[in-house]
Amino acid sequence: MAPLSNLAVRDIENLIHPNTNLDAFRATGPLVIERGEGVWLYDSAGKSYLDAMAGLWCASLGYGNGELADAAAAQMRKLSFGHLFAAKSHDPAIELAEKLKEMAPVPISKVFFCNSGSEANDSQIKLIWYMNNALGRPDKKKIISRYKAYHGVTIASASLTGLHTNQVDFDLPIAGILHTACPHHYRYGRDEESVEDFSSRMAAELEALIEREGPETIAAFFAEPVIGAGGVIVPPKDYFEKIAAVCARHDVFMVADEVICGFGRLGTTFGSEAVGWQPHSISIAKAVTSGYQPLAAVMIPEDMYQAMLIESRKIGSFGHGFTYSGHPVAAAVALKTLEIYARDRIIERAAQMAPHFQGKLRELGSHPLIGEARGMGLIGGLEIVADKHSRQPFEPKHGVGPRVMAFAEEEGLIIRSVGGDTISLCPPLVITAAEIDELFVRLTRALDRTLVWAKEKRLLK
Repeated sequence: MAPLSNLAVRDIENLIHPNTNLDAFRATGPLVIERGEGVWLYDSAGKSYLDAMAGLWCASLGYGNGELADAAAAQMRKLSFGHLFAAKSHDPAIELAEKLKEMAPVPISKVFFCNSGSEANDSQIKLIWYMNNALGRPDKKKIISRYKAYHGVTIASASLTGLHTNQVDFDLPIAGILHTACPHHYRYGRDEESVEDFSSRMAAELEALIEREGPETIAAFFAEPVIGAGGVIVPPKDYFEKIAAVCARHDVFMVADEVICGFGRLGTTFGSEAVGWQPHSISIAKAVTSGYQPLAAVMIPEDMYQAMLIESRKIGSFGHGFTYSGHPVAAAVALKTLEIYARDRIIERAAQMAPHFQGKLRELGSHPLIGEARGMGLIGGLEIVADKHSRQPFEPKHGVGPRVMAFAEEEGLIIRSVGGDTISLCPPLVITAAEIDELFVRLTRALDRTLVWAKEKRLLK
């Protein structure tokens, strides 16, 4: 192993890195990224990498977009900071709220701004509790999420998240957060169970959970249209239709976490449109600014807003919000981002590019290490297995997914291993067909190198 650079040593001694093995990291150090352009990143040594993850599922317009930089600079010169507390406001927040309401796939009354998907989902929980108190339903407070879901890492949103590493030894989940089954037929379908029967069973298990807990205690159901960090899990086509029917029968409020799927990732403006689901409220973040500024929002329906009015009259104030809610610079960048999406037909272009991307993804399904290749739009997952026939995964201690990541990095490709040993792909929406081809050439080389390594270690079944 090459000696660590001065910059790497400074990083190790001063930073904490999320979702990182902090002990192992002390020996390996960081990959220090210096600049980006389009779908390409360049490290501090000048090496280039094709970013197949759009940063963290967010840089939809790629890197170095001058229009977004100019929008931020112009707003900084005009109004560098403004807040929305105590009836204050500013043009960018007002215009952005109007635009988001116009784009929403379901009726939306108001928009509440925050700074991350975690904050948006955390706020959703608070608003749902607040609403049910206003409606005289103090017992209707339990929230249902799904195993393998990812909804954030604040105390409440990490409780929604259905991933072991985000909860173990953090004393999570908190009380009142429940989990139902993950809609992954490949991994959790029973022998000879059709996809349609699997969806019916998922809905039946949700209904059984609601009835067991008492419908009068169940407030809401949270879901990503396509599960992202839990392994890029695409639900069966009829899954949300059946889930929504259960929620309607028991008056369960439905929240769509569109933090990853929103703004074109699945080939539609919102992911819920792509999977045939009409939620009550929506959480957004990430691609709303193409990751250029932190901004998120809760898109609030009229009945929730009316409940907020009831509580404001009773208490005298709506006691929730953040210093940077609707920050003018972030809002200005979001407005320019949405303008570019519309003007350059980015979402339509992504939908047109999806068949090529998905075709290349499915081709890798025949690789000896891949049990399932799955995806939708411009997002994909490759589930690594020790045995294709039995679908047996590798033991986590072998770190096969991280090994693929390391080989990919050496090949000049940025990917992630998520939800166990699943390789996730989420390139910028502006990626070209030629760049998609190059992505999969590099990924294939990384998988081939991993296969050789796994054989040497005698890890295959």
